[in-house]
Amino acid sequence: MAGSQIERVFNVLESLASDPHGWPLQGLAEQLQIPKSATHRLLAELMRLGYVRQNPENLRYHLSTRLVAMGFRYLSRSGADIVQPVLDRLARDTGELVRLGVIEGDCQTWIAKSQGARSGLRYDPDMGREAPLFYTASGHAWLACMSDAEALALVERQVNQVPTQELGPNAPRNTDELLEYLRRAREQGYACVEQSSAVGTSAIAAVVRHPLDGRVVGVLSVAGPSARMTRARLQALAPTLLAFAEELSHASQASELFS
Repeated sequence: MAGSQIERVFNVLESLASDPHGWPLQGLAEQLQIPKSATHRLLAELMRLGYVRQNPENLRYHLSTRLVAMGFRYLSRSGADIVQPVLDRLARDTGELVRLGVIEGDCQTWIAKSQGARSGLRYDPDMGREAPLFYTASGHAWLACMSDAEALALVERQVNQVPTQELGPNAPRNTDELLEYLRRAREQGYACVEQSSAVGTSAIAAVVRHPLDGRVVGVLSVAGPSARMTRARLQALAPTLLAFAEELSHASQASELFS
């Protein structure tokens, strides 16, 4: 994983962010495919700047809270206070996990959520992850706004696909099956998956568009255990989801999250 010095720094930070238990020096060097000595220099500099810390007991390297604090400062000043109440109301109305993904270049990243399930089964993944496009409702909702050729090209460029064995039984297995999902999403006006991204989870998603030029700036989704999120319930939730996506579309002008 060679590259510029800046690229190496960000690769270090992304690797450290992937595991809260931290990384040993040798393991991180092997993960990044750069010499151990170069990895040590990068870590030493990041520690000096306050972005990385080392556990004195097991010598593993961890992210410090400095990047987290930066992220929260950015969100607090970028209009997240406008978006979050909308997510909270949708989560309360549905009783399920609500997530917002924002579009930036070729990526859709989940940046905000609200959990509506207060007891029983809960689906509650981490935020800050890039939404896989091939097998998630959020990915399908965005891809369905493109031509088939554009959608397939974007999927080809995405690098964070997971091995097939980690997916649910209804995940598309090839491009033809993906295109069938996208065809249905275009017809319905929203995307819907049942046990696609994982066994036992289902989701529904709709795009958020900029009110002036109509471009897709985000994706709003509702997800939860398939035991509750049956096909009938997914369809029943669609009008509510679309109404909240429309509300976010109007609010997007006031938030830098959608710029």
